Amino acid sequence: MKIVDSHTHLFLEEFAEDLPQVIARARECGVTHLFMPNIDRTTIQPLLDTCSAYPDCCFPMMGLHPTSVAADYQDELQVVEHYLKTSRNLFVAIGEIGMDLYWDRTFEREQEEVLRQQLDWALEYNLPVVIHCREAFDNIYKVLGSYRNTSLNGIFHSFTGTVDEAVRIMEFGGFCIGVNGVVTFKKSTLPQVLSEAVPLERMVLETDSPYLAPVPNRGKRNESAYIQHTLVKVAEVYKRSPEEVAEVTTKTALKVFGMLK
Repeated sequence: MKIVDSHTHLFLEEFAEDLPQVIARARECGVTHLFMPNIDRTTIQPLLDTCSAYPDCCFPMMGLHPTSVAADYQDELQVVEHYLKTSRNLFVAIGEIGMDLYWDRTFEREQEEVLRQQLDWALEYNLPVVIHCREAFDNIYKVLGSYRNTSLNGIFHSFTGTVDEAVRIMEFGGFCIGVNGVVTFKKSTLPQVLSEAVPLERMVLETDSPYLAPVPNRGKRNESAYIQHTLVKVAEVYKRSPEEVAEVTTKTALKVFGMLK
């Protein structure tokens, strides 16, 4: 089986002590591609160093995460723009971008402005986007409405929304939904949402490591090898074999990132 982890942060300090072992465990369970979203200027070098050390399996994105949008957001955007201009062939997507109003709404307007700018860059550089959405679905859906008739495509990462929200994402033919360990949680409504509203072909697997480890590792540091538990659960939801789910989701992820051969 070949599996793609479409969203993992293995460049963070949580993996500083054992990254080679983490990569090896991922490979052992069939993970062939690890797609890594940036957060802000402080994570760019660790991200690039990690992808440089493992160029055959680790692929970087460039973007400004919504929780890093603050008073200096224009400076942060300039850094993103610099890397896109000078290393445009290095990055496979604009990400992770979006809006997050869970913790604080102080910079809500600025988050929307940053999102729009990065969506514009995605079109300019012909790159997909990876969208982070927390307590901000209506905001993001409204913004995306301005891009409905464009070539914009990408992933709604770590989707945990309702059937209605999933249906509204499906309106955008170039977008799919990223599913991680949350689908294995006992009280998660995600299995029902997926079965009712999301075709398997419009879904990709992810871990969001080191966060959101699936059962049976919930509460521990997540890592890309744990994607196998999410795969098994998704196969159960869609009543397909794990091998078939791995094949379909891998094809979709590689297509999104422009790497389908």
